[in-house]
Amino acid sequence: MAYQVLARKWRPQNFHTMVGQEHVLRALVHALDEQRLHHAYLFAGTRGVGKTTIARILARCLNCEEGVSSNPCGVCSSCVEITEGRFVDLIEVDAASRTKVEDTRELLDNVQYAPTRGRFKVYLIDEVHMLSTSSFNALLKTLEEPPPHVKFLLATTDPQKLPITVLSRCLQFNLKNMPAEQVAGHLRNVLTSEAIPFAEASLWQLGRAAKGSMRDALSLTDQAIAFCGGDLTESSVNQMLGSIDQGKVVAIVSQLQQGNASELLKLIAELSEQGQDFTVALEDLLSLLHQVAICQVLPDAPVSVQFDKSKVLDLAQNISPADVQLFYQMGIMARKDLEAAPDLQAGFEMALLRMLAFRPQQHAGQINTMVAQSKPHGLESPVVMQPEPALAPESDPEPEPEPDQVPKEVQKSKDIAAPTVDSPPWEDEPEYQQQPASELLPVEQHATLMPVQEAPVVKDVLAVQDTSAVQDPPVMSAELILDKPQTDWTLADLSENNWTQVFNDLNVSGMTHGIAANMVFNQRQGTHLQFTLDQGQSSMLNAAHQGRIRQALEDMFGCELKLTIDIGQTEIETPFASRQRREMQHQEHAILSLQEDPNVASLTTAFNGQLDINSVLPVNPIKN
Repeated sequence: MAYQVLARKWRPQNFHTMVGQEHVLRALVHALDEQRLHHAYLFAGTRGVGKTTIARILARCLNCEEGVSSNPCGVCSSCVEITEGRFVDLIEVDAASRTKVEDTRELLDNVQYAPTRGRFKVYLIDEVHMLSTSSFNALLKTLEEPPPHVKFLLATTDPQKLPITVLSRCLQFNLKNMPAEQVAGHLRNVLTSEAIPFAEASLWQLGRAAKGSMRDALSLTDQAIAFCGGDLTESSVNQMLGSIDQGKVVAIVSQLQQGNASELLKLIAELSEQGQDFTVALEDLLSLLHQVAICQVLPDAPVSVQFDKSKVLDLAQNISPADVQLFYQMGIMARKDLEAAPDLQAGFEMALLRMLAFRPQQHAGQINTMVAQSKPHGLESPVVMQPEPALAPESDPEPEPEPDQVPKEVQKSKDIAAPTVDSPPWEDEPEYQQQPASELLPVEQHATLMPVQEAPVVKDVLAVQDTSAVQDPPVMSAELILDKPQTDWTLADLSENNWTQVFNDLNVSGMTHGIAANMVFNQRQGTHLQFTLDQGQSSMLNAAHQGRIRQALEDMFGCELKLTIDIGQTEIETPFASRQRREMQHQEHAILSLQEDPNVASLTTAFNGQLDINSVLPVNPIKN
């Protein structure tokens, strides 16, 4: 008996043995079982995904002598004749070779006649998009209202070329490309049934090479059986397909992680000697990086049979996630540029060298190791080396500056220490500008503040500067930086009218400060305080912020309090609105002062100038 290729031998004979396309099979099975049959079906998809196979199974379901169902018997004369391609009432038409309108008219002349053997006369038109415009026009009327004994099954690889008038007359099913895992699983069943030994990695290579087509996968498997002599090993299949050994891909990523350029070039030279396709090598490299990134997020996630899971997990533990993402992004860009390189090997080499060139010099593990090695014996935390203080010339000693003359930036260098671990970064930012400096600090740092005049850093920095150039800067006085309330408040002092003044002494910061600034005081019942928060700020309020506000109020008034914060419209002016109003008035006063200044007026007259009011800033911003 003549040898039958795997693609034909293993063509499914019913819907329940098909692999993939579940979304199409479900609709057809339900329609057949419930006898809800349409007169025209359109199957669209790329080559080898099952368009013609599904159409033939549907024809078998419609004409099985046991009755219309989703599971034909497969043994009756109609099923056997359809399987063998000799059923008289299944008319298969290759539209690519019968594009003329005369061919279509000849075909439609026989539509009116009843079927000879079967229950339905089935017209299977393959590559229907190849028909001419005249042929489509001739087909339209019959396609819309065919006789009850006629079913049209259309197949195409390019549905965009079909007229909308044809699409609207058919039930359209779009078949998907099959994933490599699904293809490899089907090949495993086929080779097991054929009693042909194989390696799992070889199946994955065949599945990837098929690029979503089951027919191509079976054809490649036929070729691999002949090439490998009946034993499908990974190396033999790689050699047949021209694909890269996956061990080499793992070695490349490992050398990238170590930053070893010489070993990388050696590996590339070995690939070149083996005649490997560097486009495929780059695709395999990206696939491995993808698997590593997944394992870094989900160590228990399954790894494709293309790679050894233990090696993938080892790479995931030894390479930083930032490096994986960097390498992957550069590989994606290199894939686009590979064809523009003088040759593929040079393009592949440049891609790997670019990954090394732009890779961060030290990842977190290396930095931690360096810090640990730099610790003196017995020291629990790394030493922060301070620079030697700059000395002023002996012949011209400079007096120590007054606190009011200290620039704002220098004050912050002394009084604002490194941010605490407990404070998230977004809580270090003020809700609006020109807040008192004490409000910019986390609560935990207020107790460690020192007076500005005792700061040696201020002395050292200003010692080498010309103090004559130091003018009164627009900064707040030094006493505002200290955590010292302006008034000794009592609980009885709190009212709707003085909440803004009380708020200015409240010891809160960051986002909590912004929430409190948008509240108004409603009433007090004993130690129960009730506030209303502006509706626009309600999304920021949570239990943590409310707890900080209550703690700050308890610290201010010296007693335990119960705090209620309602959400609503604030009719009374909030501290935030009050500050905005006063800042606007302060700005308008500064502009008016410049406009009335005689020096500015003389310059404007002499040079025909104009005052740019948008550049005007008050010399001394408001304090509270």
